[in-house]
Amino acid sequence: MSFLVDSIIMVFSLVLFFGGGWVFFLKQLYRDYEVHHSVVLLVFSTTFALSCIMFELIIFEILGIMESSSRFFHWKLGLYAILFVLIAVLPYYIAYYLIQNIRIVPQKRHFRVVIAAGAWCLTLYLFWRVGDPFPILSPKHGIFSIEQCIGRVGVIGVTLMAILSGFGAVNCPYTYMSYFIRHVTEADIQSIEKRLLQTLDRIISKKKKIALSQRESLRQASLSTPSKGIWGLLKSAATSVSATTESILLSTTTLETRALEELSRQLFLETADLHDAMDRIDYSKTFKGRYFNVMGHFFSLYCVYKIFMATINIIFDRVGKVDPVTKGIEIAVKYFGFEFDIKFWSQQISFLLVGVIIVTSIRGFLITLTRFFYAIASSKSSNVIVLCLAQIMGMYFVSCVLLMRMNMPQEYRLIITEVLGDLQFNFYHRWFDVIFLVSALSSIGFLYIAHNQSAEKSLHR
Repeated sequence: MSFLVDSIIMVFSLVLFFGGGWVFFLKQLYRDYEVHHSVVLLVFSTTFALSCIMFELIIFEILGIMESSSRFFHWKLGLYAILFVLIAVLPYYIAYYLIQNIRIVPQKRHFRVVIAAGAWCLTLYLFWRVGDPFPILSPKHGIFSIEQCIGRVGVIGVTLMAILSGFGAVNCPYTYMSYFIRHVTEADIQSIEKRLLQTLDRIISKKKKIALSQRESLRQASLSTPSKGIWGLLKSAATSVSATTESILLSTTTLETRALEELSRQLFLETADLHDAMDRIDYSKTFKGRYFNVMGHFFSLYCVYKIFMATINIIFDRVGKVDPVTKGIEIAVKYFGFEFDIKFWSQQISFLLVGVIIVTSIRGFLITLTRFFYAIASSKSSNVIVLCLAQIMGMYFVSCVLLMRMNMPQEYRLIITEVLGDLQFNFYHRWFDVIFLVSALSSIGFLYIAHNQSAEKSLHR
C-alpha cells in the first residue's frame, strides 16, 4: 500500500511538472510563434518534468519522504526515462525537423524518417566516442551498463554547466555594479541624435536627387527622335557624352547614399546604446538599483573566490570529501565552542542549501534558455532550436544532480551513488573546475575588450 501511495505522489508531481513545462513553452518560448507540431511541445515538457523529478527526489531523500525502496525504484525509473529521451528521442526528432528545413532533401515522409534514422545512428556513434578520452568509468562496467550513458551525458552536461557558470560568475557583477556603467549625459544623446537627423536629411536629399535625375533621363529618352545627316550624328554624340556624365554622377551619388545609410545605422545603434546606458544610470539611483549594486560587489568577491579555489583545486588535484554544510558546522563546534546537533542541523541546512541550488539552477537556466531562443529563433528554425535547448536542458539538469551530490551529507550521497552507478565522481569535479576557470577568464577578457570599446566610443564623440 505504501508503494502505491508513493507512486501516486510521483505521478502527481510528474503531471504538475509536465504542466509547468507546457505553460513555460506556450507562454514564454512560443508566445510569438504558432505551434504546428505538438510532438515538440510534448517532448520539451516531458524533458522538463523528468528533470524536475530528479530534483524532487533529492529533496525527498533529505526529508525522508516516501519509503527508501520506493525512492530507489523511482530514481531508477526516472533516470532510465530521461536517458532514453536524451539519447534516443531528442536526437531523432532534431534530425527529423532539421531535414524538414533543408529544401534539397525530398520531403516525402518515409524518406525523412529513413534519413533521420541514419542521422540518429551517426549521433549515437559520436555520443559514444565522446567518453573515450575521459576517465569516467571503472574498467568493470560492461558496454550496455547505465554508467556508460550517464558518464557520457555527465561529460557534456558538466561542460555546459561550467561554461554557463564561468560566464555568469563574471557577467553578473559586471551587469549589477554601477562602477561598470557607461558614463552618459543628456548632451551626448542630443549630439548623437542631431548627427543622426542630419545624416537622414542628407540621405533624403540625395535620394531625391537620384529620383529626379532618373526621371529626367526617362523624359529625355522619350522625347528624343533620331535625326538624319551630319547634324544628327553630332547631336547623337553629344547626347551620348551627356548621358555618360550623368550616369557617372548618378553612380557616385548612389555610392554616397549607401555610405550615409550605413553611417545612419551605426548612429542609430549608438543612440540606442546611449539610451540604454542612461536607463541603467537612472535605475542605479533607485533603491533596487542600489541593492543590486551591493549584490554586484558581493558576487565579484564570490567570483574571485571561485576562480582562486578552482585554480587551487586544479594545481593540487584537490576534491572536497565533506559537504560544505557539515564542514561549516564542524568548524563552528570546534573553534567557536557552539553546541550543535550536527546530524540534525546538517539535515535541515542541507535541505535549505539544496533547495536554493535547485530553484536558482532551474530559474537561471530557464531565463538563459529564453534569451537564447529569442536571439536566434525564427519561424522555420524554432522547432529545431527548442529541441536542441531541451537536449541541453536535460543534460544540464542530470549533471546538476551529479555535482550536487558533493553538497549533501555523506548519508544522503549513498542513494545517489547507488542510482548513478560507480562513476569517477572526482573527475567530474576536476573537469568542472578546469572548464569553469577557462570560461571565467575568457569572459573577463571578452568583457574587458567590450568595455574598453565602449569607453573609446565615448572619448571619440
